[in-house]
Amino acid sequence: MSVVPTDDWLTDTRTSYDTVAASYSDFVRDAITGEPYLRAALTVFADRVRAAGGGPVADVGCGPGHVTAHLNGLGVDAFGIDLSPGMVEVARRENPGLRFEVGSMTDLRLGDGSVAGLLAWWSLIHIPDDEVPTVFAHFHRVLRPGGPLQLGFHVGDVSRLKTEGYGGHPMAVHVHRRQPDKVASWLRDAGFEIDAQWLCDPDEPVPQAFLFARRPS
Repeated sequence: MSVVPTDDWLTDTRTSYDTVAASYSDFVRDAITGEPYLRAALTVFADRVRAAGGGPVADVGCGPGHVTAHLNGLGVDAFGIDLSPGMVEVARRENPGLRFEVGSMTDLRLGDGSVAGLLAWWSLIHIPDDEVPTVFAHFHRVLRPGGPLQLGFHVGDVSRLKTEGYGGHPMAVHVHRRQPDKVASWLRDAGFEIDAQWLCDPDEPVPQAFLFARRPS
């Protein structure tokens, strides 16, 4: 089933995550602790940031900040950006001392070459296909040459409209499942080089994928 987002998809996504911010934070609070492959992916990312010289790292679509906090625990100078002011409020409350700001990956307000690494975990899933090239162009622009990029997303060939979310709250957010090769092709078109692909839970109804890429030096 293919679902075509409306012109208000960005507003709908923001409102939906404002609505579920507190419940979503409870849902993902221990997600990394209990998942060795998630921890391994973040460790690889942190190592690659250090190998590229270190510096500030953007967690784009950071939600309540659990990934941002984990990266800082690994010694990475990570900050979070999220479309939802409600999520940013929760992230700041639960992770005092870390930097979080409201922003959209479709209009990323970061300077050219200003970050040493960029991570987007399960946030690209809400971006329509025709907006992905714009998003990847922003990612390429803000990354320093040699800087690593890591994406996490649902694997599949369908899109659906999610109408109820965490804690039973109403939502109106599109969720796009994509094949890793398709996402990798978009990344190459944006000027990235692909270093690795991971497929997790391949026997589950909805597998998960990681793509490790970098802006060439």
